[in-house]
Amino acid sequence: MNNLQFDPEVSRQIESVYTTPDVIEQRRVVRTALALRPGDRVLDVGVGPGLLAAEMAAEVGPDGRICGIDISDSMLSIASTRSKVPGGPEIELELAAAGRIPHGAESFDVVVSTQVFEYLDDVAVALNEIRRVLRPAGRVVLLDTDWGSIVWRSSNDQRMAKVLTAFEEHLENPHLPRTLGDSLAKAGFTVTHLQVVPMLNTSYDARTYSAGLVDIVEAFVTDRGGVTKEEARAWADDLRNLGDSYFFSLNRYLFVASAL
Repeated sequence: MNNLQFDPEVSRQIESVYTTPDVIEQRRVVRTALALRPGDRVLDVGVGPGLLAAEMAAEVGPDGRICGIDISDSMLSIASTRSKVPGGPEIELELAAAGRIPHGAESFDVVVSTQVFEYLDDVAVALNEIRRVLRPAGRVVLLDTDWGSIVWRSSNDQRMAKVLTAFEEHLENPHLPRTLGDSLAKAGFTVTHLQVVPMLNTSYDARTYSAGLVDIVEAFVTDRGGVTKEEARAWADDLRNLGDSYFFSLNRYLFVASAL
């Protein structure tokens, strides 16, 4: 859980990554799955920099409600800059964890959480909390990454494997989507839709998801998992210099489920 408590520098890096065309498209896919209507009450678990929350606020309109929780003060600070959306409700932000949601039973029509559950040490508790705050027949939309799906070209495959293994330490479950369907069923949900949301970059470009990820990975793995500062820098420099020979692919999995 502590891995979600990003410091201000990492929070700014994440915000920058979330403004790339790759992640903008990801949010479009998520919003399509959400199928929000005017007046909907929505909770964003792990609101992050607030980009999705702001987009949802515009969709639910002035009669709707958007609440966001996060355990990172720095993320909430960034999200607060987006809390007022023309034509939408003011976004309500609170410091809180997924396993202890500060809202009453049946408070929401929809709950959404993107790239959060892979960080949680107790998925069952978080899903039970979401079930509690959802109205009967309410729906939850979850998006998480299976880091085993990553394909990342490198001139040194052994070093790449070492770096990615070290990077997995920032997650509680780097392969969460493989078991998320079972977890949802045990929490009283029925999965109604499941799809792959791929990330694909075929040249090195600073305005892509994976280019931003290079900076985050380099900083995290330095002096971790046996990766030295020099190795981390060499790994990152290698990728940045691949140009049109660069290749990155990663799969995220979108689950839509209805509360029984």
